[in-house]
Amino acid sequence: MDFRDFLNNNIVILDGGTGTLMQEAGLPAGTPPGKWNIENPEAVINIHKSYFDAGSNVVMTNTFGINPYKYSENEIDEMIIAAVDNAKKARELSIGSHEKFIALDVGPLGKLLAPIGELDFEDAVSAFTRVISIGAAAGVDAIMIETMNDFLETKCALLAAKECCVLPVMVSNAYSDDGRLLSGTSPEIITVLLEQMGADAIGVNCSFGPLQLSEIVEKYFEYSSIPVLFKPNAGLPYIKDGKTLFDVGPEEFADCIKVLVSKGLRLVGGCCGTTPEYIKKVAEAVKYSYPAEIEKKHNTVISSGTKYVDFKDVPILIGERINPTGKKKLKAALAEKDIAYILREATTQEEKGAHVLDVNTGSPEIDEKEMLPLVAGEIQAVCTLPLQIDTTDYDALEATVRRYNGIPLINSVNGKKESMEAVFNVAAKYGGSIIALTLDEEGIPETSDGRIEIAKRIIDKAEEYGIDKSRLIFDALVLTVSADNNAAALTLETIKRIRTELGCHTSLGISNVSFGLPERAKINATFFTMALENGLSAAIINPYSEDLMSAYYSWRLLKGKDENCLEYIDFAQNSITHVEATATEEDISLTEAIEKGLKIKSAELTKKLLKTEDPLALIQNAIVPALNIVGEKYESKRVFLPQLLMSAEAASYAFGEIKAVMRGPEAKKNGIKIVLATVKGDIHDIGKNIVKLLLENYGFNVIDLGRDVAPEVVVDKAIENDVQLVGLSALMTTTVPSMEATIKLLKEKAPTIKTVVGGAVLTKELAESIGADKYAKDAMETVRYAESING
Repeated sequence: MDFRDFLNNNIVILDGGTGTLMQEAGLPAGTPPGKWNIENPEAVINIHKSYFDAGSNVVMTNTFGINPYKYSENEIDEMIIAAVDNAKKARELSIGSHEKFIALDVGPLGKLLAPIGELDFEDAVSAFTRVISIGAAAGVDAIMIETMNDFLETKCALLAAKECCVLPVMVSNAYSDDGRLLSGTSPEIITVLLEQMGADAIGVNCSFGPLQLSEIVEKYFEYSSIPVLFKPNAGLPYIKDGKTLFDVGPEEFADCIKVLVSKGLRLVGGCCGTTPEYIKKVAEAVKYSYPAEIEKKHNTVISSGTKYVDFKDVPILIGERINPTGKKKLKAALAEKDIAYILREATTQEEKGAHVLDVNTGSPEIDEKEMLPLVAGEIQAVCTLPLQIDTTDYDALEATVRRYNGIPLINSVNGKKESMEAVFNVAAKYGGSIIALTLDEEGIPETSDGRIEIAKRIIDKAEEYGIDKSRLIFDALVLTVSADNNAAALTLETIKRIRTELGCHTSLGISNVSFGLPERAKINATFFTMALENGLSAAIINPYSEDLMSAYYSWRLLKGKDENCLEYIDFAQNSITHVEATATEEDISLTEAIEKGLKIKSAELTKKLLKTEDPLALIQNAIVPALNIVGEKYESKRVFLPQLLMSAEAASYAFGEIKAVMRGPEAKKNGIKIVLATVKGDIHDIGKNIVKLLLENYGFNVIDLGRDVAPEVVVDKAIENDVQLVGLSALMTTTVPSMEATIKLLKEKAPTIKTVVGGAVLTKELAESIGADKYAKDAMETVRYAESING
């Protein structure tokens, strides 16, 4: 039976954890599990067989963590082919007549993607393509992308799978205790985009037990129109007699799963700590459950990597300032690749209250295919708002949307055949919502009926590409009233009809209505209010305009959409004093530049300030306070990892200027020495790398030993360099004993050196049980602990 057919009509039983069973089978501490596909295939086959025998419909190959950044090409080929072969042999040997499938297990690459890391988007896609193409050729039935904690990397993996094979693809993410990915992405964003990109099933795995993760699964139910999967851990880990155990037993685990199946779960299994006994109990618990019907959700959602905008929460303001039309300074900045000016425009519009930013780099002297993705990527590095990708150049559109971190708003499609084919191809592949203009080869109709007919044709064409009409936001196109007195009334009528007759959202470029007339801001504000009354969902506006923003907040207040009048009061208290303010950088401080992650500006300001200020005073009075502000915001979940790392990067640029005028290590002389390492057998170092970046930017001297580091090496290097703190990272349950051994040896050889530990599988209790001095749940907590040692 085809896996997609089985998925559509059954509750699918997945397998459970592999690491624990490998430990029990004798996997030596520090040996990568993938090596056993070749060195001890019998053990791997037995583990797979035990899951098939327990009732699993799908067994994952022993390939998690195998990728080009950790192994050679020959090793990758041999391990993946052997892994698939082992799973096939297990299927042949297994008992039971239930359907049995094999999925290629694909895990994260262990590197941070640009702009917060050094790994390029296309390099990540290529790495995943390499792994998936080998597995597909070896004969798996499906692809399982799992334990992904970075949204952009998740997109790379799914894109690779869709581009190199036609197999069903399941995608599962691992969440932090705040209900978001490590990169700060929420379930709503992940659910919408992965569905739009063509995943066959999406869900949650690892992190915590079934009860703790149930709230996240509920979010998936709310937004997903495709099957939802769930592979939680067997609760929280602890160590007893040298073994890693978990606090949720098979019966309790299965009971929690059964409740969620009744609410809509379609694929169920387990992750860390679960065994065939757990899967057997799950299979028994849901044996007589029938898959719940999956309803289409018709959500209209766009997002950045960390913030989403749902069009049910209307009206939405789209900032228009990053568009060179009529803006000499911006046009010059684009021509000169003055990214700092453009970033300041972006961050200022965010401060002024825009919900989305329009990004347009169209100008005769500009190569849009190069410039548009560059500008969009740089803006996303420092700004949390979703972007509207605005271009008529289809190559530039695809280049930008492909790399976009989030769910883009594409501006625009129209009723012309060429336009619909080009834009819908992009949206169908990469996801996103689309601004749809009510014009075609004949131009803009002079009647509301004519514009509605074009809208209907666009809806019909979109459906051919699998794009639901909820993803179309129609622009009814207002012409200037100075040329046609009826222009505004016609547009308002069309807006109302699109909302009521077609059930679609609407958008407008407000300022078009007043071209050629005096006191344009007053006309624009009045027209904006009238459009809102007729059902306008979103407006492209100048967020620096006091008239427009006043109209917006007043309308929300009077419509009962502003609880306790708080939004209006806040706006009034911070009212703009100039109608046409411009984004300038002269008034920004070094502290503010670092807070906003403006790297180039931070360097420029530092260089300028060094002419009159003491370098160490600059560190103490500007750079460290900025990092502390961002750190506090991160700890209180007001900003997320990307913003934290971009601020750290901006601080690096500032430090670079300071070190250029100072001798030796004086710029960091206040920092203690710290050794960092990912423990023996663990080749995942993304968490360690984040910690390293932050520690260095807080002035600490970091000695990074890399990954898969033996206890003896950690201890020797710590003693040799006279360090005060050792930081250890582990992602897999199989390597926690290596961490324990490292701590034990360190306490024997150098008892005064403190240890801080972290990683996906660790908890405070587990860290204490293995002898660590400190458990840090994230990079910022490691910094705080290092500061406490530093005194």
